[in-house]
Amino acid sequence: MHKDLETILFNEEQLAEMVTRLGREITRDYAGEEIYAVGILKGAVLFYADLVRAIDLPVTLDFMQLSSYGSGTDSSGDVQILLDLAKSVAGRNILLVEDIVDSGLSMHYLMENFRHRKAKSVKLCSLLSKPSRRKVAVQLDYCGAEVPDAFLVGYGLDYDQKYRNLPYLGVLKPEVYEK
Repeated sequence: MHKDLETILFNEEQLAEMVTRLGREITRDYAGEEIYAVGILKGAVLFYADLVRAIDLPVTLDFMQLSSYGSGTDSSGDVQILLDLAKSVAGRNILLVEDIVDSGLSMHYLMENFRHRKAKSVKLCSLLSKPSRRKVAVQLDYCGAEVPDAFLVGYGLDYDQKYRNLPYLGVLKPEVYEK
């Protein structure tokens, strides 16, 4: 798997520092409140697990699964909820936890969905942001880092369900996904 990468963008130590920083910011901003942390499957799982442990507040854990990509590498724009939450969001502080905000379509859709479902607040925490690919405006309340328009894998991010288990984030060689 490592041979398929051009370079490592963020190593394990850099990722841990990002997560710690984000956990401190969230703890500060939600002081005295409870958080309903919604992890977006499957990509955000590794980041989500590390992040919720870095938050020093009461946190309810839950997951959603969305689809907007199908089997391709570009969003279709048609967002579907494949797995919804176990509990109502009404009156709760929702913290969406995503691996990367690319086009923004999925997160924009989901944030609006939660507002319509009467969440007390909706904030977005993404490990990565790729603003050069944004199709709709979406506010990232917490962001680990902005990244270039490259195909990233590792630490939960995948190509064709592979590479998620890499402990770092790397840039995938084009010849791997342009086959």
